[in-house]
Amino acid sequence: MAWNESCVMEQRMRFALLCDRDDQTMVELCEMFGISRQTGYEWRRRYREEGPAGLMDRPRGPHRHGRSTPDAVAESIVALRLARPSWGPRKIVAKLAAQTPEVTWPAPSTAGEILKRAGLVTSRRPPRRAPPRLGELTRPQHANHVWCADHKGWVRLADRGRLEPLTVTDGFSRFLVVLGATASTSKEEAIPLFEIAFREHGLPETIRTDNGAPFASSGITGLTELGVWWAKLGIRHERIDRGSPQQNGGHERFHRTLSREAMTPPCADRATQQARFDAFRHDYNHERPHEALGQKPPAAFYEPAPRLLPDRLPEPAYAPEAAVRKVRQAGEIKWAGSLVFVSGALVGEPVAIEETDTGDWLVRFFDLKIGIIDRKTRKLRRPVPRPGDRASQNTQTQP
Repeated sequence: MAWNESCVMEQRMRFALLCDRDDQTMVELCEMFGISRQTGYEWRRRYREEGPAGLMDRPRGPHRHGRSTPDAVAESIVALRLARPSWGPRKIVAKLAAQTPEVTWPAPSTAGEILKRAGLVTSRRPPRRAPPRLGELTRPQHANHVWCADHKGWVRLADRGRLEPLTVTDGFSRFLVVLGATASTSKEEAIPLFEIAFREHGLPETIRTDNGAPFASSGITGLTELGVWWAKLGIRHERIDRGSPQQNGGHERFHRTLSREAMTPPCADRATQQARFDAFRHDYNHERPHEALGQKPPAAFYEPAPRLLPDRLPEPAYAPEAAVRKVRQAGEIKWAGSLVFVSGALVGEPVAIEETDTGDWLVRFFDLKIGIIDRKTRKLRRPVPRPGDRASQNTQTQP
């Protein structure tokens, strides 16, 4: 029989006080209150150890859940988080599962709760979602289909030197191809790094960049020496719209990881920072799980490109009916008795002039349509892309 529900605490207190008086035996008291002797001894013990507070109801759940995470597993999760402060629960569980697959690791949500109880999780503002882009850029279908290149925002090193890293990632596998501790956005620093990357990994089909130096210029063609070199190698240059870094969102997201894990705080000098970058690059490519890749490292999906960097740059093969002109020292060509400025980046290079169906004169460099000679002004203007011609829209038509 249970306690009288009219006032449970009052009856428990009365029972406990009568137990202390020793006027009645435990059997008699239990019969009086309608409880078992086991319950009576328990309430007497709790009252003598804790006073009136011991008579209050307690949670009936078990002290430890039957499916709770073992202490050793929780300690491993916390230890890896301490070693990798920027890793989230998904990455941590994936890495631990790869290291010791014989252990049953908890779900990422459970790992997140373990980290939260350990005080290793801080709330953060949800990221802003970029608006959708009209006219999609090239979607990488395989390794080396699209490389994404950019310069990380500059920081000051401990020796007061400037650091503005050049970064290149493979859009399909997220493989970090180039990470150079460059001091500026000059072509003199960028070209040697791209040459090393081409020799080590082969030639990509497309390189996507923003519209800044050394990738693009503000002229009609938008060409730079770097872009001319890529065109000679048969690499298509794809540029995002101005002021739209979200169009290269995966690469921008990588820059946040780079800043947290390899640039905070900056090193003493560029040589030390480059050594730190080299270690980070190996870890990022071969050890660090990537959420977009099913928590596998980028190296699991990357392989070198079949096209190799040639020892000698090829010459353009223009159609027999095209008029070929060599760009003069001032970046001009002679056409129909007039000097037409084309691009300073093309000095000494042969360009082809072809008549279009509309009677315009199209200027081409290799397969790149760089402009149209206006029949009235004899000046170069941007070619107008046809509707749906995504390839034209995303090459050298938007400086």
